[in-house]
Amino acid sequence: MAVDQSAIARVVGIETKFQDLRAGRILYLPQQIAVIGQGNTANTYATTPVQVTNAQAVATAYGFGSPLHKAVEQLFPINGDGVGTIPVTVYPVQAGGSAVAATGDITVTGTATRQFTGTLRIGGVESLEFVVPEGTAAASVGAILNAAISGVLDMPVTSAPTVEGSGVDLTAKWAGITGNDLQIEVLEAPADAGITFSISAMFEGAISPDISGALALIGSRWTTMIVNAAAPYTDTGALDDYSTFGNGRWGDLVRKPLTVYTGTVETNATTLKTAGDLRRSDSVNVLIPVPGAKSTPWQIAARAVSRIAAVAQNNPARDYGSQKLNGIIAGTDGQQFDYPTRDLLVKSGISTTELKDGVVNLSDTVTFYHPEGDPLPAYRFVKTITKLQQVIYNLDLEFATEKWDGAPLIPNDQPTTNREAKKPKTAVAAANVIIGNLGLEALISDPETAKAATVAQISTQNPDRLDLSVTVQVSGNANIVSAVLNFGFYFGGQ
Repeated sequence: MAVDQSAIARVVGIETKFQDLRAGRILYLPQQIAVIGQGNTANTYATTPVQVTNAQAVATAYGFGSPLHKAVEQLFPINGDGVGTIPVTVYPVQAGGSAVAATGDITVTGTATRQFTGTLRIGGVESLEFVVPEGTAAASVGAILNAAISGVLDMPVTSAPTVEGSGVDLTAKWAGITGNDLQIEVLEAPADAGITFSISAMFEGAISPDISGALALIGSRWTTMIVNAAAPYTDTGALDDYSTFGNGRWGDLVRKPLTVYTGTVETNATTLKTAGDLRRSDSVNVLIPVPGAKSTPWQIAARAVSRIAAVAQNNPARDYGSQKLNGIIAGTDGQQFDYPTRDLLVKSGISTTELKDGVVNLSDTVTFYHPEGDPLPAYRFVKTITKLQQVIYNLDLEFATEKWDGAPLIPNDQPTTNREAKKPKTAVAAANVIIGNLGLEALISDPETAKAATVAQISTQNPDRLDLSVTVQVSGNANIVSAVLNFGFYFGGQ
């Protein structure tokens, strides 16, 4: 009250305070994205989390072409087709103690019988166009290729002409196993000009960074999605760290669940199925395959998150099918998985994508979670977790507030003049308003049944404790449409 009850002297007091007039209307949980990854070896950087709004700042701080740079570039592409105002925080990690940088090379043989041009692409980044004049011997081509590579700041590798000059040696700009995922390609160079290019794929990159320190720094912030730009999906230790951390975020006293995204270009469905079946209880990690893609796994993961987060931000009741991952360089049509294979993978906890008109589209987005013998795993689909996040968030908005914290708690049938007093039926009414509005937003189904199931009581063991139980049925999505077309023939004269 504005004037204390003990006051005697004449005065007018007006207390101004905010009053929440939402009347149970739900708010969508604001999405927050974390990117965990390495910078370049040549860059000196701290492991302090930094909120970023563009890829240029990340490149300047952590190195052009680094996993952090190229992942954030997919979240904030230069055409503006990214996450918009969704907060993105970078959690830099250093290379593992004895990490080794991946290396590869391009070797040239022959002599140019005519002038020709070409382009190189490494880790999805194109070089400058190079020109090989007629009569150029292999020993001179290495310098030409090196200039084309070195002329692009965004390249994820450094290059140098080989000792003989007939090619270039390539080294990932950071030390670690992820450098092995940088694909080397020679584009457009003709096969009939007397020069032959041979590629040795990037290899011998070793050891992933320790991500535990980065995860610890997330703290109480409700990060909803993590882009894994630190380790490949084959690094089960890193995925275990993410899973352990994410499981803890479901805790009763934390209440901030999240999902973690890793990309892959794997084309062998059996390999993916095996990886999924080894992580049946993992409800945190999400593996996004784009078979045969030339982009890196961290670019794939970041681009997928840019789409998923935008849908979750604006209409969390929707699924993510047909969200376009433009910016990802697709594999060939022949490398894509057919429907029976995609169905098999989803049942094994592997997300799927489809190539439509040359553009990669999200299909089913799932966690690894698929316990043996469970036909409808509770935490299989990411969209289910997104909806549960909304329910948790809105219950928190109501009950984790000053009006409930420490309010007088009395039985349902007790009269009171204390406006701050709460009763079990007060909690039921508040929860049911939220349930009704969750139903209006199509986040849950059959809200009336949920309302009938809502119960609250003062604990029989602790007079300062209110026990509230809320049961909701998460809504489904039109992921499968099964139609029957009947036809016949028209006969005249009827």
